[in-house]
Amino acid sequence: MPNRPRIPASTVNRLSLYLRVFSQAELDGHTTVSSRELAELSGINPAQVRKDLAYFGQFGRRGVGYAVASLTREIRGILGLDKAWNCAIIGVGHLGTALLMYRGMRSYGFHVVAAFDTDPDKISWELEGVPVYDLADLASVAREKNIQIAVITVPGPAAQDVAEQVAAARIPALLNFAPVQIRPGKNTIVRQVDLAAELEALSYQLRKH
Repeated sequence: MPNRPRIPASTVNRLSLYLRVFSQAELDGHTTVSSRELAELSGINPAQVRKDLAYFGQFGRRGVGYAVASLTREIRGILGLDKAWNCAIIGVGHLGTALLMYRGMRSYGFHVVAAFDTDPDKISWELEGVPVYDLADLASVAREKNIQIAVITVPGPAAQDVAEQVAAARIPALLNFAPVQIRPGKNTIVRQVDLAAELEALSYQLRKH
């Protein structure tokens, strides 16, 4: 892929939204989508849509719109979804179990190949075909299964220690569902999923509604 300018994080987030719109349009049998239609379906204004997509090249044709199939493939490539990523769930509680049972991750190329816990009663389980290992074996299993993304679903007090174990295991990316901010390892990419913050934002909007 050719060198591209540094892309704002907000644009990358919107690409995921555009991908879902294009994927649904393709399922509905549409071959093209205009920037206006894309804006309406995504809730983003047309000028922002055009600016976001222009970072990656000239895709649309004036008066015709965007070719759905080709732009879907292009966005998947930009987001790295044209390859499979091996993932691990760390923490087999209610949330971790729900993620293990969620089949949608695989359709986007995220393959959960292992789960980890410290509870002796859960270790050696197999959920949805995914084995549960002792967290103490994280580094060796990560090497064996080429794990590239760790998903943390442990209680808040344990999250930082687990993040450090992820870094020590040289897993390059971490998605944190624990309700605390963690200090990532030097070479670890971290994304935070803060459900409480999202609910608080909804509460604020409801209060102002």
